[in-house]
Amino acid sequence: MAKETIEQLVEGGKATAAPPLGPALGPMGINIGEVVKAINDKTAGFKGMQVPVKIIVDRETKKFEIKVGTPPASSLIKKEAKLEKGSANPKADKVADLLIEQIIKIAKMKESDLLGRTLKQRIKEIIGTCNSMGVMVEGVPAAEAIKLVNEGKFDAEIKAEKTELSAEEMKKLEEERMRLAEEIEKRRAEYERIGKEIIAAMAGKEKGEIKAKLREAKIPSKIIDELMPTEGAAAPGAAPAAGAPAAAPAAEKKA
Repeated sequence: MAKETIEQLVEGGKATAAPPLGPALGPMGINIGEVVKAINDKTAGFKGMQVPVKIIVDRETKKFEIKVGTPPASSLIKKEAKLEKGSANPKADKVADLLIEQIIKIAKMKESDLLGRTLKQRIKEIIGTCNSMGVMVEGVPAAEAIKLVNEGKFDAEIKAEKTELSAEEMKKLEEERMRLAEEIEKRRAEYERIGKEIIAAMAGKEKGEIKAKLREAKIPSKIIDELMPTEGAAAPGAAPAAGAPAAAPAAEKKA
């Protein structure tokens, strides 16, 4: 039998006959509407994510088979944690917390793409990805969660392959995500306050010297880059350089 395989990346549950999918299927002589429906049925659980799919078509019988891949582990983690992105500073800023049931769910979904031979090994791989994203597991940093997995703390859940959460558990996770976001904003505001004070106090100093002082104060690199004045611009709070023209007076308000 003459079979052809078409590979496409579609948004979960939202495939359409528009390009690039429709034109790729057109020459196959199959019902495109049926293919699109089948893809959407199979990818409904991946809404909001790009999903790799394979459409295997038998040109003689016009029958087709849909094989759905899975989004990257990081995308699945963000979906479970209801995040748009991971932490910009994962060591210091934790952006969400996941329960072991959610980690088990992701490990099962990514089974064919992971290196681990057992579910427990695959779970540790997913937790490793959480670590690089600033996502905690069971209320502790991901690195500590891996130790707990090794110690057998979650053996019962892993054996049962439990993946469902209660409404109460989901509510608590959302509250924790909001709390973590507030903490990050407070820390950022404090870093900015300290950074601006240092820059103002060191007005006229070499840029490298100011940066060294900011790093010494443990200001994150991203915030340092945002705070440091560009070439020729005055540091926040600094007085104008000697001989520099004064700022033009504001226009008088018309009566």
